[in-house]
Amino acid sequence: MKIVTQVKLMPEADQAAALSATLRTVNDAANWVSMVAFERGIPREYELRKHTYAELKSRGLGAQAAQHVIKKTCDAYTTLKANIRAGNLGKPGSKRRIKAESKPITFRPEAAQPYDDRCLSWQYDAQTVSIWTTAGRLKGVRFACSPGALETLRENRKGEADLIERDGVFYLVAVCEVPGAPLNEDPAGFVGVDLGIVNIATTSTGYRAAGRGLNRHRTRQLDLRKKLQAKGTKSAKRLLKKRSRKETRHTANTNHVISKTIVTTAERTGSGIALEDLTGIRGRVRLRKEQRTWLHSWSFHQLGAFLEYKARRARVLLVYVDPAYTSRQCSECGHIDRKNRVDQATFACRACGFLAHADANASHNIAARGVTLWTAGRESRVPATP
Repeated sequence: MKIVTQVKLMPEADQAAALSATLRTVNDAANWVSMVAFERGIPREYELRKHTYAELKSRGLGAQAAQHVIKKTCDAYTTLKANIRAGNLGKPGSKRRIKAESKPITFRPEAAQPYDDRCLSWQYDAQTVSIWTTAGRLKGVRFACSPGALETLRENRKGEADLIERDGVFYLVAVCEVPGAPLNEDPAGFVGVDLGIVNIATTSTGYRAAGRGLNRHRTRQLDLRKKLQAKGTKSAKRLLKKRSRKETRHTANTNHVISKTIVTTAERTGSGIALEDLTGIRGRVRLRKEQRTWLHSWSFHQLGAFLEYKARRARVLLVYVDPAYTSRQCSECGHIDRKNRVDQATFACRACGFLAHADANASHNIAARGVTLWTAGRESRVPATP
């Protein structure tokens, strides 16, 4: 299982200047490579290398740095094409799609630059790194991280690390290959998790993570964002970026807390986790204009990703089930009716009279579908009797 570990670099003044100059040099070179790829229509890395490698070397980039600049550019175009195919940039002919396709990809001056083991080495005991820059190899650049992150780096680091600059502070984001523990393939049951906006997560065990605080935070940020956008000054734009990062961190922290609580409960009870497969929900639902902001800021995918990797590390089984009619089906008698859902919070079965919180009822349906899905999967793996 791959995870990323972030460490904060603490360079001296001259080291910080060299790192900053390096990022700006490689990203300026990446913009030139992107322009060549766009004008010549070269999609493949090997072909692009023939047209750009010599020029990159003449700009002072090392062999590995030049290779990474070319690969980074190719990866960016691959991602763009994937987003176009998936419809993430709109339909053919839309303004957003035309804008994305009509000009080369550009990289910010402080955009991340990948490093491999040839141009970056770690000294874990001293908590320093040796890193390539355009000014030469920097040795003894100190870094700081938690004891747990240091242990993860020491035991599991494998692959590349990205150098990034954020508000004048440098970070290294390293890939770690953590060995996956064998999953508990005989769960005592499943914890159903119903995801939503009013209640971020509701489980069949009785846990409910209300979205009131997070939604209030987003409302405050939205109001402030409107005021800053109306000003349009440089300081306002700078503050907009700062606020955007703050909101992202706040949302991620909330999702980390929720996912940890759910996984801990499942681990303690020897259960698996059943989660709704909400892929494509933003394209399926139809909402009023004032509700669209909440739908598109709903971070259900991030919460699902956190649940997935935390469950894997805790040896907890996680399955995805079909979410269709989970909010309309009675968890007691199985009757499905649109009128069962009285309002956002209330579920009242028209057939048997069962009354419950709507999200709690849905979580029980998801848990039951998790059991059915897992049982059917296990039975399909049983060899036929000779």
